[in-house]
Amino acid sequence: IYEIGEVEGRVYIAMEYLYVKSLHIIFVTTWFAGLFYIIRLFIYYKEAEEKEEPAGSILKKQYALMSKRLWYIITWPSAVLASLFAAWLLYLQPFWLEANWMLIKLGFVLLLYLYHWSCHVMYKQIEAGYLKYSSNALRIWNEVATIILFACVFLVVLKNSLGWIFGIVGIVGVSVILMLGIKLYKNIRAKKSWDQD
Repeated sequence: IYEIGEVEGRVYIAMEYLYVKSLHIIFVTTWFAGLFYIIRLFIYYKEAEEKEEPAGSILKKQYALMSKRLWYIITWPSAVLASLFAAWLLYLQPFWLEANWMLIKLGFVLLLYLYHWSCHVMYKQIEAGYLKYSSNALRIWNEVATIILFACVFLVVLKNSLGWIFGIVGIVGVSVILMLGIKLYKNIRAKKSWDQD
């Protein structure tokens, strides 16, 4: 039989966990939204370089401004807050660090931080007035965040060993499909521009 104080304490911890988990999911969602959209803005910025003047300069200036607002008002704060609430969850559930699925997920989270940093480097290039990557390379790079998202969700939902192994195999399959889709899209765009000439 639990004392009343002990029961209240357990309820408080359970509620704290649910609130922290909810906030973590919210900020992971906004972080990924920022990462997905920032690369799209980079693609538009790069393609604006091919426009005739003054349209090219006007578009580049607008995309640079949109990138700045997205990067510093949504994406960076979301990354920091998602990480803060993730650390809080691990504090509340330290036994997760003994699970294989969590260790592999943390490996993917490390890749996500590296991906975020690579986007920051590209953003800094735009601030300096150039972007050295092609629009096609950016389209491919945009799918890396998708692959990391798939990996993390599969690992969290399918915690048992067989489940996450199939999840990782599925991620490789999704990666191949995404790359083929990008290649097909590039071929369709090239054909359309050829037909218009």
